[in-house]
Amino acid sequence: MEDVKKIRILWVDDEIEHLKAHILFLQEKGFTVETASNGNDALEVLETHQFDLVFLDENMPGLSGLETLSRMKELRPTLPVIMITKSEEEDIMDQAIGSKISDYLIKPVKPNQILSSIKRHVDRERLVSQKATSDYQAEFSSLGFRMSDNLDMNEWQEVYKKLVYWELELESTDSPMDEVLKMQKGEANQLFARTVKDNYEQWLTEDSGPLMSHRVFKHRILPHLDKGEKVIWVVIDNFRLDQWETIRHEIRSLFDVVSDGTYCSILPTATQYARNALFSGLLPTQIQELYPQFWTDEDEEGGRNQFEEELLGTFFKRMRRDFSFNYHKISDNETGRKLTENYSQLLNNDLSVLVYNFVDMLSHARTEIKMIRELASDESAYRSLTRSWFVHSPLFELLKKLSSSKVRVVITSDHGSIRVQHPVKVVGDRNTNTNLRFKQGKNLAYKAKEVFEVKSPESVFLPRVNVSTSYIFARGDDFFAYPNNYNYYVNFYKDTFQHGGVSLEEMMVPLIELLPA
Repeated sequence: MEDVKKIRILWVDDEIEHLKAHILFLQEKGFTVETASNGNDALEVLETHQFDLVFLDENMPGLSGLETLSRMKELRPTLPVIMITKSEEEDIMDQAIGSKISDYLIKPVKPNQILSSIKRHVDRERLVSQKATSDYQAEFSSLGFRMSDNLDMNEWQEVYKKLVYWELELESTDSPMDEVLKMQKGEANQLFARTVKDNYEQWLTEDSGPLMSHRVFKHRILPHLDKGEKVIWVVIDNFRLDQWETIRHEIRSLFDVVSDGTYCSILPTATQYARNALFSGLLPTQIQELYPQFWTDEDEEGGRNQFEEELLGTFFKRMRRDFSFNYHKISDNETGRKLTENYSQLLNNDLSVLVYNFVDMLSHARTEIKMIRELASDESAYRSLTRSWFVHSPLFELLKKLSSSKVRVVITSDHGSIRVQHPVKVVGDRNTNTNLRFKQGKNLAYKAKEVFEVKSPESVFLPRVNVSTSYIFARGDDFFAYPNNYNYYVNFYKDTFQHGGVSLEEMMVPLIELLPA
C-alpha cells in the first residue's frame, strides 16, 4: 500500500497484550500503531496526538467503550472509530451507531478484517482516486475517437454527459487525469463548435431537427397538459448539467426522475433570446414579426425579459389551448418564501411557470465581487455554491411540499455558462452590444477563423437592427475583448462565467422531469 506509514492508529483494549499478533501484523504492513489499555488513557493520548483511526473495545472496566466513544467524539468529531465487541446485542449496537461509530467488528477479529476496515475508512479516498483515474484512463481513448466522428446532436449529448460524469468523478481526487479531462473538454468544445457551424441553420429549419429552445414547450410540456396533468415548470436561469448532478441526490429523495436529459439552447445562449424562445415556442425573428410589442432590440431601452408571461399566453393561443397558467419570477428569498407558503395556489392552475434567478446572479456576482470569485474559485467550488444555495433555498422547500401532490415537475434552464479563459480581439462601434460571448452590430472587425460568424442573421432567425447587422459567437472558452484597455479588460474578465456563445456548457441544457416518489 502507498503511504500507509502516514496512517496512525490508536488501539484501545483492556486486554491489549493479547492483541500483539494483530498489532505486529499492522506494523509489518507499514502502519503506526499506538495502544491504550483503558478509556482514560486513550483520551489523554488523543488530547495531544493526532490519529487517523481508532479501534475501540466496547467492553472495558472503568470507563466503558460507549462512554469513551462519546468523549472521543467531543475531542475529535470527525475521527473514524471502529468498535470491537463480543456482543451483538441490538441495544448496544444502536447506542454505538447513535454515537457515530464508523464501523464495528465482532470478536474474535481476523487480521484481514482489520486491514479491510482500515482500507474502507482511512484509505478510501486514495482507493477511490485510483479507481476513478484508472476508469477514466480506460475510457479516454474511446471518448476521443467518438468525438472525432461526425456526431449528431443526440451523440453530442451523450458525449457531454460522459464528460460531466468524469469531471464529477475526478474533482475530489488529486489525480493528474483531472488536467487531461480539462484538455479533452476543450477539444470537445472545438469539435462541437464545428458541428454547430455545419448544422445550426438546418437544425432550426427542419421539423425533424433536435429538441431546441423553441420546441421544448410544444414537445415536452404541452403533451402532459393535454393528458390532464398539472405541470410545475421550474426554470433556473443559467443552470448547467453539472450543477443539476450536484443536486440530484436531494431531488431523488422526494421525486422519481422519470426523464433525465438535455435540450439544445438556441444562439445566442443569452436570456433575451433563449428564454423568450423557450416560453413563446418561437424563434427571435418570429417573435419580432408576430408580436413586435413583446420584443426589445439590443440597442433599445427597457428590460429585455419583461414580457415572458405574455409570451406564454401567445403560445397557448397559437396552439388553440385554453389551459390556465400562472407565472412567477423569483429573484430573492422573500419572494420565494411567500410562494412556498402559498404553494397551493400553484395547484389551482394547469401550468405554473417559476423562474429562479439565483444561479445567474451568482455568475454575475462572481465577476463583479472579489469575495464571491474567491468563494467560487473554480468549477468545483461553483458547483458547491450552487448546491449550498439549493439545499437552503425556498425552491427546495417548495419541492418538498409539491412532492406530496399529484403534479409533474419539469426542471430546466434557458442556457448554461462557461468559464472563459482566452481573449479574442474584436472591434465594433459604440452601438455594438456588450456581451462577452456574442457580438451584434455593423462593421464588426475580427478574424473569421476565431469565431462562428453569421453574416445573414435571418438565416438563423435573428433580428437585424440595420441592413449591415451581423453576429459573431465566441467558441469554447474564448471571450471577446476590445483593443482599447485590452490588458485591463482581459485581466478583469478572464476566469469568469459567461454565456451567449457556442459551447457544450452553454448549449446542452438540462431537462429533467419528476413525479412524486
